[in-house]
Amino acid sequence: MKNMKVIKLFCLLLFLFVSNWTMAESITSPNGQLQLNFSVNAQGEPIYELSYKGKAVIKPSKLGLELKDAPGLMNGFTLADTKTSTFDETWEPVWGEVKQIRNHYNEMVVTLNQKAQDRNMIIRFRLFDDGLGFRYEFPLSKNLNYFVIKDEHTQFAMAGDHTAFWIPGDYDTQEYDYTESKLSEIRGLMKGAITPNSSQTTFSPTGVQTSLQMKTADGLYINLHEAALVDYSCMHLNLDDKNFVFESWLTPDAKGDKGYLQAPCKSPWRTVIVSDDARDILNSKLTLNLNEPCAYEDVSWIKPVKYIGVWWEMITGKSSWSYTDDVYSVKLGQTDYSQTKPSGRHAANNDKVKRYIDFASEHGFDQILVEGWNEGWEDWFGNSKDYVFDFVTPYPDFDVKMLNAYAKEKGVKLMMHHETSASVRNYERHLDKAYQFMIDNGYNAVKSGYVGNIIPRGEHHYGQWMNNHYIHVAKRAADYKIMVNSHEAVRPTGLCRTYPNWLAQESARGTEFESFGGLRPDHTTILPFTRLMGGPMDFTPGLFQMDFTYYNKEKKSQVHSTIARQLALYVTMYSPLQMAADLPENYERFMDAFQFIKDVAVDWDESVYLEAEPGDYITVARKAKGTGNWFVGNTSDENGHESKLKLDFLDKNKKYVATIYADAKDASWEHNPQAYTITKGIVTSRTELKLKAASGGGYAISIMEAPDKESLKGLKKL
Repeated sequence: MKNMKVIKLFCLLLFLFVSNWTMAESITSPNGQLQLNFSVNAQGEPIYELSYKGKAVIKPSKLGLELKDAPGLMNGFTLADTKTSTFDETWEPVWGEVKQIRNHYNEMVVTLNQKAQDRNMIIRFRLFDDGLGFRYEFPLSKNLNYFVIKDEHTQFAMAGDHTAFWIPGDYDTQEYDYTESKLSEIRGLMKGAITPNSSQTTFSPTGVQTSLQMKTADGLYINLHEAALVDYSCMHLNLDDKNFVFESWLTPDAKGDKGYLQAPCKSPWRTVIVSDDARDILNSKLTLNLNEPCAYEDVSWIKPVKYIGVWWEMITGKSSWSYTDDVYSVKLGQTDYSQTKPSGRHAANNDKVKRYIDFASEHGFDQILVEGWNEGWEDWFGNSKDYVFDFVTPYPDFDVKMLNAYAKEKGVKLMMHHETSASVRNYERHLDKAYQFMIDNGYNAVKSGYVGNIIPRGEHHYGQWMNNHYIHVAKRAADYKIMVNSHEAVRPTGLCRTYPNWLAQESARGTEFESFGGLRPDHTTILPFTRLMGGPMDFTPGLFQMDFTYYNKEKKSQVHSTIARQLALYVTMYSPLQMAADLPENYERFMDAFQFIKDVAVDWDESVYLEAEPGDYITVARKAKGTGNWFVGNTSDENGHESKLKLDFLDKNKKYVATIYADAKDASWEHNPQAYTITKGIVTSRTELKLKAASGGGYAISIMEAPDKESLKGLKKL
């Protein structure tokens, strides 16, 4: 009898094991190093976990969504169907860090049935060699048609108290300094990490933004982000700091709802990039691979751009965007600027712009950005003003047709500036007129801005409505063959693959913050691991004048960088849109260093990450598109960095002329930022270079193919 009880118990346990096993599925990455397990637990909750080389990356984590005024998509599921497949292709981006990108993954698609509600939900997993992407898909059914998201409850359960590089979760801005801390320390550091901004809405003492970079105690690098943010709210992460579990936190709309969906539809991809080598994180193309292919048949009009601009002298306080000090309340079409007294500080004037055009033409720049050219800057900010700009009416001292004709004669173009003051309704009603104005006057690129609180009032910069707006702008611009550089927009999620005329964005603390107290020296060693994981940033590097008392004795800010590091940023901060941000007269004081900015490319065939550690240093080499020339850049934190560089990425059968722009021995960002050395010599694939970056410094190297023996005369091997 006792034996019978044991047998019955064994059979029951076996039944339960088999039942549970039938509800569990797994796949591995193509190289076998990553494994994804998926199951449905006893409560009918979807569960996933991820490991890398046997180490836990994501511990068992729940998936699902809570709906408004309807039963949620969180439990009561059974596993109805599982399909697996493999995909492998190579595609060419319109522009990028590399000429070709391999898109290779193993896919598992699970169909979950919620019997009580008679509806299905699909979760699609794609496992690459460099990480995981997964999304929710909602097939059309009678019981799942129109629905409102109350909260998305996607979990990322961490295996320990990892070191994280984070900024506060915020619905309206990403312009924060990064904090490096343990996950358990986020709560205590949050208050100090929230610094003022023109528009901000934080939501939690443990809420952080993606892309979130972490490092584990046993040497894994983990990056959490999202890809293909379309018709959905931007995802932040809210941390349960007792259990180290992140949960998705969507940006709400003006009513507090977090998404209005109509089936059939899908969520953005949730992404986990992982490696035991930090260089692999930077080299990952997972985010791009999860986006749809290019939406345009003709891309011949989309060109990477190197530009200068009438902008920095306004940032420094030397000049202003507005035309006059006499007007305190502008009404477009009624305010007569011809009757006002010019302030004498308006930067966007004919003579100054011609000076910039001449400089751009002489030194090989493509375009000149001009901010403050149009009426309305006297009261543009802080008034929640609807009809704030019309985007077509210039100030009296800015002759659109003359200046564009002058630029054309010089072989360059002006770049349009559309500041919306966050009045999105106003921008959309003027959009076609503004773009036609651009075409009529020879512009083919625009920098747009969204400074301030969004109109319609109550909406946020990163909500579903605004995310749809940014895509609408990119698509509408493409109709006019216009390239877009958006500032203060939602952080990128790889949509530049689909809409490659969306060249770059700001969406983080950029160079202008050097004028507002300075960026931390480690800032540019973190951004490529965080903000740039989703796409290029218009960081606007290239500052040579570091002390702002040079412009105004009362302005105590200082750039937290050396000149050599500023050069390096053109390589380490990837973007097909690169600005030389400083004033022409400052470049003319350092023309030997400026040569690197003139030489460096903005589009690449190959990129090799040589060294990387988030928060410490990054060294990368890139091969210029369609050439044999390479450029190397290193950015380092306040501790500096010593490099031993092997140039084995060079062609083995060629000699090159290398020009090294390095920090001088006594250089540092704080005490001697303008001290640099320039060394020129012969290098080959067998060359090894020992280079030292100063505190807040770096180095830049141009490596040009030697066309003949004559070009090598007088040069020594380095």
